[in-house]
Amino acid sequence: MKIPHSIRQNYKPIQPTLARLSDTVVYSEFLPDIRLQPYIYCYWEIKSVKPLDSPFVYRAVSDGCIEICFVPGLSRYNFVCGLNTQYSDFPLGNPVHFIGIRFLPGMFSHFFKCELSEITNDLEDIASIIPHTANFINNGVSPELEISIIRKYLDEHFLKVLFSVEPDFDNRFINSVNIILENKGIFNPDKILDLGVSPRHLRRIFNSFIGGSPKTFSKIVRFQNILRAKPSVTSLRESKIFYDLGYYDQSHFIKEFKEFYGSTPKEAFRK
Repeated sequence: MKIPHSIRQNYKPIQPTLARLSDTVVYSEFLPDIRLQPYIYCYWEIKSVKPLDSPFVYRAVSDGCIEICFVPGLSRYNFVCGLNTQYSDFPLGNPVHFIGIRFLPGMFSHFFKCELSEITNDLEDIASIIPHTANFINNGVSPELEISIIRKYLDEHFLKVLFSVEPDFDNRFINSVNIILENKGIFNPDKILDLGVSPRHLRRIFNSFIGGSPKTFSKIVRFQNILRAKPSVTSLRESKIFYDLGYYDQSHFIKEFKEFYGSTPKEAFRK
């Protein structure tokens, strides 16, 4: 079975609210070992570097990914974040130091055999889903370690997991994901059906491997493509690129964008 390099090539999930953090809280992304890159999009770190006046709240927008998030040395804040079909606000406390592993769509279930539909729009304690990884984080990642050392430990751990699992990629699923990505989230059920998968069976596969239906995943991909285009308020009004991505009209676009982002396109891109 071929490793699905194409998903990474076709999809670059972003969290735009993180790019606008203040000088008191910084966000950084780090590439994993090259052997892990077809599966893990990045490691990331959010860390306060100055005293905060109040607890920090991080807004996550929908990106189609499953994430492992943890606070070194505090196991009660270690969780798996399921597929978000809407934006989520996460209070991260004061001071802030969170580390995350962002898996590309469909790839978390290759490492860990679990039903992702059970944690959609939810946070689940790591120990209840992947106890081996929870044990590694609790005992192997201490708060005094530099991020360069933590990255090394994460690589070592996930490479061990990767080499211990059987390659069981369903080509029909991988091809379906890539059709959606290549079409920028414009959902075309006729192309999906060309793969010889019934709509019901495909929904079951997507719910298991991603945590949502093909249509839901397509909407998120379409939303992410709007973000990646980085339109201005003026260009949105004049070029109306949302029509090119399959939105029926402006109100449809604004409603869906607000659901995934937490504010209107005008508010988001004005910032």
